[in-house]
Amino acid sequence: MERPEPITVSALNKYIKDIVDSDGFLNMVYIKGEISNFKSHYTGHLYFTLKDETSLIKCVMFKTYTSNLNFVPKDGMSVVILGTVSVFERDGVYQIYVKGMEVDGVGALYAEYEKLKSKLAMEGIFDESKKKKIPMLPKSIGVITSKTGAVIRDIINVTTRRFPNVNIKLYPASVQGKGAAETIVKGLKYFNDVKNVDVIIVARGGGSLEDLWPFNEEITARAIYESEIPVISAVGHETDFTIADFVADLRAPTPSAAGELAVPEINEIRWKLSNTRKKLCLLLKQRVELMRNKFVSLINNRVLKDPYDFIRKKALEIEKYDSALANNVIIKIKDSKLKLTGVAARLDALSPLKTLVRGYSIVENNNGKVVSSINDLNSGDSVKLVMSDGSCDATIKKLWVMREIFFFRCKLSNVERLEIKILDFLLFRRNNGKIEFWRINKRIRENCKWIRSAKLNFGWVCQEVWKRYGII
Repeated sequence: MERPEPITVSALNKYIKDIVDSDGFLNMVYIKGEISNFKSHYTGHLYFTLKDETSLIKCVMFKTYTSNLNFVPKDGMSVVILGTVSVFERDGVYQIYVKGMEVDGVGALYAEYEKLKSKLAMEGIFDESKKKKIPMLPKSIGVITSKTGAVIRDIINVTTRRFPNVNIKLYPASVQGKGAAETIVKGLKYFNDVKNVDVIIVARGGGSLEDLWPFNEEITARAIYESEIPVISAVGHETDFTIADFVADLRAPTPSAAGELAVPEINEIRWKLSNTRKKLCLLLKQRVELMRNKFVSLINNRVLKDPYDFIRKKALEIEKYDSALANNVIIKIKDSKLKLTGVAARLDALSPLKTLVRGYSIVENNNGKVVSSINDLNSGDSVKLVMSDGSCDATIKKLWVMREIFFFRCKLSNVERLEIKILDFLLFRRNNGKIEFWRINKRIRENCKWIRSAKLNFGWVCQEVWKRYGII
């Protein structure tokens, strides 16, 4: 039998692609499944796997169709997609080119993830206040991961490059599949029991929600929380968050980043030490120079050179102040005596006895009260006159107000002149037999300036004059 001529791989892939593309059923299909291994490319394209309980298929959604999405796809979400099944010739794999996508619900794993996350958050396991501080310079680092994967090599390379003297201890654990969580928990308990490391790194590479599930289990989360040794979680890639990331004392986006966070860079430490040393030396020199200057200043201090001279000067100052104080006290006493003498003299001058000696007397009523106003007396009242050398009883016959007394006793000469003026007008200044009082008053006003100087009321003066001579 003659062997047929062989074809190329490209030709076969193209043939299969043509068959698939020609199938009308595959040109537009609705498929329900759970998102896994979701990746968002910087170009805007979305790459993910759609799976159910037993099977999976690769999917790609180009940027042209992603603008129509009203939600952000995530691992674990249950969706319904509309797309075309075709073959990618280069890789010889078939996949779905998604044109539309709707949320069908949340996948079982994702729902379990959110439920556990909420539960632990309510307990306060994720609180920042409960997280332990990562040691700055650990001598030994414990790593819990697969012994055959690239993760341990990346951690070793990064840590030894940054700090060659660090000691790395590996606890081989299963990081995927059934029973993986138990091995991780055993590794954490081992390091806490032995206490031969300063910090623990729990690490694995990226993957789907199912692949990372051992790090989302409750036993793993509680073992990390209960660890007395600080734990760094380095699970998955930068966009993948697990329950272990929230519980750990520090989260690293990648295993390599965990190595960078665990140990410092030795050259940076050397540089800091060098700078610190220079600063300390400079500060010590400045301190020594300052103390030297103070010592020289003290040596040249005049007081310290001759302290007795300083004491003598201060003693002279004290004597000077003592003498000045004594003089001030004497002067103050003399001033006080003079003031006291003046006050005593004024009090003596104001004494009622002195007034009585000068010829005055004190008037008392029947009740023994001093009479200070003419309004307190009436004609016929009996009073007592107290003088400097005795007293006597008297009876009030007539009362005179002060202004009458002033007018008729103190201004007698002026009154006499006023009477002459009045008589002159009475005898020679008549108008049809009537006395022109206004003319007389005007004359009085012009010629009796003493009335104003005595602060007497002009009208009152005129009225009293008329009354006295019976004119009115």
